[in-house]
Amino acid sequence: MSQAEAPARFGVGSWREIRRALAALPRRALELWRHSLQFRTVLITFALSSLAIFVIGLYISFSIASNLFKTQLDSALGDANQATLAAQSILDGADAADPASMQGVMADIVTTVSRVSGSPAIAYIQPGVVSTSTAPPTRIAPILQGGVITPELQGHVRADPGGQYWQSVALEDDDGAVGPGIVVGSSIGVPGVGDYGLYVGYSFAAAQETLAFMQLVGTIGAVALLVLLSATTLLVVRWVIEPIRSAATTSRRLAAGDLGVRMPEKGEDELATLAASFNGMADSLQARIRELAELSVMQQRFVSDVSHELRTPLTTIRLAGDVLYGQRDDFPGPTSRTVELLHTQTERFETLLADLLEISRYDAGSVELATEATNLVHLAGDAIESMHELARSRGSELRLEAPGGHLDARVDPRRIRRIVRNLLGNAIEHGEGRPIVVAVDSNEEAIALSVRDYGLGMTADESARVFDRFWRADPSRTRTIGGTGLGLAIALEDAVAHGGTLDVWSRRGFGTVFRLTLPRSGDFADELVESPLPLEPEDIDATGPPATGVVRAVDADTSVETDAAGRAASTKQVGNGGWEAHDA
Repeated sequence: MSQAEAPARFGVGSWREIRRALAALPRRALELWRHSLQFRTVLITFALSSLAIFVIGLYISFSIASNLFKTQLDSALGDANQATLAAQSILDGADAADPASMQGVMADIVTTVSRVSGSPAIAYIQPGVVSTSTAPPTRIAPILQGGVITPELQGHVRADPGGQYWQSVALEDDDGAVGPGIVVGSSIGVPGVGDYGLYVGYSFAAAQETLAFMQLVGTIGAVALLVLLSATTLLVVRWVIEPIRSAATTSRRLAAGDLGVRMPEKGEDELATLAASFNGMADSLQARIRELAELSVMQQRFVSDVSHELRTPLTTIRLAGDVLYGQRDDFPGPTSRTVELLHTQTERFETLLADLLEISRYDAGSVELATEATNLVHLAGDAIESMHELARSRGSELRLEAPGGHLDARVDPRRIRRIVRNLLGNAIEHGEGRPIVVAVDSNEEAIALSVRDYGLGMTADESARVFDRFWRADPSRTRTIGGTGLGLAIALEDAVAHGGTLDVWSRRGFGTVFRLTLPRSGDFADELVESPLPLEPEDIDATGPPATGVVRAVDADTSVETDAAGRAASTKQVGNGGWEAHDA
């Protein structure tokens, strides 16, 4: 690029930046209007004050212009009337028998009328029919030529010789500038000739300049008043809003956990009362939160202590039960069934204690993640393999779909595996023996795993409570796979601990979808990432279940698939994590 082209390109770029900045002004103003009470107050005050000043200024300007014109008009009419009387007096006392004498008389009349009226714009027009040679010819001052004296005005003067008439006109001054003015017409009787029309022109240019000067001064004063009002409003609003901002900042800090922050109390006015009331509320809130925190700590400690204390007798019971369970074939039928029941309930009790301990750790905020790069497709395949026999016993078939889920994510594999097992167990429990689909997908920011069953589904109210502890959608329905009622609650806590989300979609008659979304980076930022998997399934209106099968991930390239009857089929990985089945 040459040096001559550089300034031109820089100018075009600068102009584009200016245009973009100007185009962004309305959006920024709208944001200020929405978010700044101070901006709205000043702008509304400025707009209403401008409207009031404009209306008042318009009324004052109109009143001054009307009064100034009326004053000038009355003065002009009075002077013109005096000039007409003086001219008629000269004509009544004149003895002009020849045209030359009459011309002299008319020259005296022009001089007298100009002196009495105060205007050099004098004209007299002879009547239409003249019967004598001594009649003076028409005389019109240059400023009144060019149709300034209209035929309408002349007609009124001829029709009423004793009256006085005026008309607004535009008059040129010596510099050629056009200004407002009037022409006053009346009749004078010339002896032996008839009635002449006498016309006197008055320029109102000086009055117009006075009015313009007053309007300019008024405009400057109005602008200064608006600036002063805006500045005063800004100061007053800032003085009033500052305690509100302080209250907002203090409330945000209180919400963030800084319970010791308080508003400054100054003076004895309403704002000081607001600060005192707010501080009193903060004191009461701090005391209540401290009390609730102490109760929560006591509750957590109680749950933890009870869980730990129960482990010792539970271990003893478990050992004794295992001994009895190993010898159950030697016992009579009822005793053998009792030993099996004892063994099953002991395992469930142990699981419940482990879940209670895990929940107490989350409540106490003492959970630490052991993250590592993990492939969720392999993890999901392992979980599916471990749940295979349980799903087969319930008549459900499992399927893994991974169109783009082979990218690793930094997670705690033990906790994510627990989430997947909990979701699979829940789907098997409520899947009504229908297929269950596990999907894994990823994008640049997140990786997601969803578990879909085709069971009865839930209502909106039931979906809102599905993560509550010990809550069951159908209390009359017993858990057939030994759940404790804490699985989904723990799964949600595991997801939140990873900075992710665990969402649920369900509809009566269409089944349920649980979707786990995790950030791939592992930094667990507060901002939510967009899930690569949709929450609501696209096949809710499709007829018939999807293809069935149980997929067990073996490595990155191959897998083993078995149907519900245990027959094997080979599969291979296609694309970015897709699975394609082939007959064995």
